[in-house]
Amino acid sequence: MKVPEQLRYTREHEWIRIEGTTGWIGITDHAQSELGDIVFVDIPANLHHIEQGKVFGTIEAVKTVADLYAPCSGTVLEVNPAIATSPEIINNDCYGNGWILKIELDNPAELDGLMDAAAYRQFIGVPPQ
Repeated sequence: MKVPEQLRYTREHEWIRIEGTTGWIGITDHAQSELGDIVFVDIPANLHHIEQGKVFGTIEAVKTVADLYAPCSGTVLEVNPAIATSPEIINNDCYGNGWILKIELDNPAELDGLMDAAAYRQFIGVPPQ
């Protein structure tokens, strides 16, 4: 189970990678493995802003549909165009090309409430690296 050190994590199994005040959001390796084969990601076309802890879309797998929760508040800069035609990219590369949203952070201090890699590993019951 991959849990990259440079990311921050939510209890709902989303991750965020920060570069300056820009954040890329996706779901964790744990989440994609629990969901199974991802067949559709539904992000509203008019989504311009997300709020920390609020649902911003859904992800559909063969087994179930799950809500996507915002790890931080921010202005939506981009929805990954690859997930519209190839949602399975999330299963294959959840921390790379399988990102879901790119945002401009409203309040970088919100990151302080997220888990680091060690805390997330403990949360999902994966031994320390």
